[in-house]
Amino acid sequence: MGTRTERRTALIQGGIGLAGMLAFIIASVRLDSLGISADSMRALLILAGLVIGTISFAIFAQGWILFADKLSRQRLYTAVLFFIIGLLDVLHISAYSGLKLFGIETGLHLSNTLLAISHLLGALGILFIFCTEDRQVLGKHKFMAFIGGALVSAIGIGLLYTYQWKHPEWLEYNGRSLGNSVIWIATLPIILLAMISMVRRSRKASSSAAITMVQALMFMLLGHILLMLVDMQASLLHAVGEWYMVLSYYFVMKGVYRLTIEEPFRSQQAVEALMKHMVDHDELTGLPNLRRMKEELGQAALSCASCIGIAVINIDRFKAINDSLGYSAGDKVLTEVGERLSEVCRGAEKVYRMGEDEFALILGEVGDAKAAERRAVCLLHAVNPSVIIDETEYHISLSMGLAVYPADGASVEQVIQYADMAVHHAKDQGQEFSRYVDKLKLVTQARIELENDMRKALDQEQFFLEFQPQFSLQTNQMVGMEALVRWRHPKRGIISPGEFIPIAEDSGLIVQLGEWVLRTACQYNKNWQLAGYPPICISVNLSMRQFRQYNLAERVGAILKEVGMEAKYLELEVTESMTYDIETALSQLYSLKQLGIHISIDDFGTGYSSLYYLKSLPIDRLKIDRAFVQELMLDGNDAAIVSTITTMAHHLQLKVTAEGVESEEQLEFLKQQNCHEGQGFLFSKPVPAGVFENEFLSRLAG
Repeated sequence: MGTRTERRTALIQGGIGLAGMLAFIIASVRLDSLGISADSMRALLILAGLVIGTISFAIFAQGWILFADKLSRQRLYTAVLFFIIGLLDVLHISAYSGLKLFGIETGLHLSNTLLAISHLLGALGILFIFCTEDRQVLGKHKFMAFIGGALVSAIGIGLLYTYQWKHPEWLEYNGRSLGNSVIWIATLPIILLAMISMVRRSRKASSSAAITMVQALMFMLLGHILLMLVDMQASLLHAVGEWYMVLSYYFVMKGVYRLTIEEPFRSQQAVEALMKHMVDHDELTGLPNLRRMKEELGQAALSCASCIGIAVINIDRFKAINDSLGYSAGDKVLTEVGERLSEVCRGAEKVYRMGEDEFALILGEVGDAKAAERRAVCLLHAVNPSVIIDETEYHISLSMGLAVYPADGASVEQVIQYADMAVHHAKDQGQEFSRYVDKLKLVTQARIELENDMRKALDQEQFFLEFQPQFSLQTNQMVGMEALVRWRHPKRGIISPGEFIPIAEDSGLIVQLGEWVLRTACQYNKNWQLAGYPPICISVNLSMRQFRQYNLAERVGAILKEVGMEAKYLELEVTESMTYDIETALSQLYSLKQLGIHISIDDFGTGYSSLYYLKSLPIDRLKIDRAFVQELMLDGNDAAIVSTITTMAHHLQLKVTAEGVESEEQLEFLKQQNCHEGQGFLFSKPVPAGVFENEFLSRLAG
């Protein structure tokens, strides 16, 4: 039952109780004339008292005995309170019925006084206990509270026994004494105050226990009013008032039950459900995780009558997004992709988060491998690639690998592994989709071996540099050079950078390799200057991981100092993707510029640089990507892009270098666009240091 329904029920019950009280008051004279015997009334009153005592000790037992390892202040103090109230009720009933306990005299006035004290203590206790914040208490607090309650009870009984003959006006009186009346009247506003406080608390906390305590206080108020209206002689109103108090204590017991048993149990259930959800689901996207996928795939495989398609989806260049735009942007991309993949699924298809930038799609049972392939490609193309981050639109691309159970593997784990192999193969080949084939095992194994070999290569000096000259398009003289890393593998020979650079980036070795390239390039340039060759600038590429280093400027400055080369002869090349996070990029670039080095944006035109921020970047050069230069004479769009970039660069007072120049036609077009410099096979391919020195530096010196 919801808290809103419980509030409505409490109001209805309170209304019925109020109406009943008024009806009994109005009809009391007529009902008393029915001739109900005084003994019957006394029996009803004694029975009510016994029920109240039983409920009081039940409340004590609930709060004291149960859940002893999870003591709370409210539960503990309620138990002590109703232990005392139970004792008072026992004394009240014994005094009313004429049964002498603890040597204390009996009588209606004593019974009335004990009942008044019980009501006052109950109202004050509930106000104090339930209208303040609950908190956990130590185990030793339990025994201190018990000892305190027992002492209070013993002292009270002792005082009552000691002074019962000295103050007969409190004990023997046909009506109520002044002190007795004060207690009854003072209790009324305390009950009202407690009820108002509990109403506010129930609205704020939406607690079932708080609502139940409001019900208890409503019936306590009504019962107290009825008992105030009568003397202690046996009458119908007296009996009704006592049974209203029975209802009140019943609701207190119910509230304590909810506080001590029901709500902790529900909280425990909620915690267990949350923990189970966390075990089986990804915290960021809320999607089921790899563990859950394996379980569900295992169950599906047992009853599989045809094929089950398993597709692994990877977000392309996700590390660049994460590094350049920040982790919050990366989290947004992951969440968006997860939601969009879920939206395009149908039927038994389901999306899972495998970890990092990978998701998995279970296509359910499909007719055959070809049907799984068609459906996988359809799902891949159905995902909207546009993502808004900080009011800027970015386009993401996805790669997918597919494996089919049981055609590709005998176990669920195998097929998941093969789908993962397929997606990495797709990324390596620049494709958006790849279907698993057996030869991918060899490719994956080769990749692992290559990574292991790379770690050794750094220590064994298997890497070396080649240099590609850069020429002024106006004077046709060499004005700079770019250092490019190469790998001479002891068994495989020369390995292409396109093969080992992605592995270095994924493994993190790119930072160590990049620093080696920077130091070695600066050392070569300094040595050539010392040899008497005209000093020229050398360009070195920075990786994303290097650019994100907090102490990059310090590292570069330390290398320049170590080598002894002036900063003006070094140019660092960054890519557009490194400037996604403009604040970080500006801070890093300004730190580098303070060293006195030059900065260029490499592969310009292939990323998503904001032209608005471009004017703020402390850069010296734009390098037009070779993809535009190669198609200059064939594609009018590429020619327009090159023309636009050069014009924009001139307005921003930046130099322009065209990469990949391979023909005279391209060269002439670039000259017409006032492009400053060019590099490419038309001038020279990258060459070893010795060849570069003999063929280019010597000519420059001559």
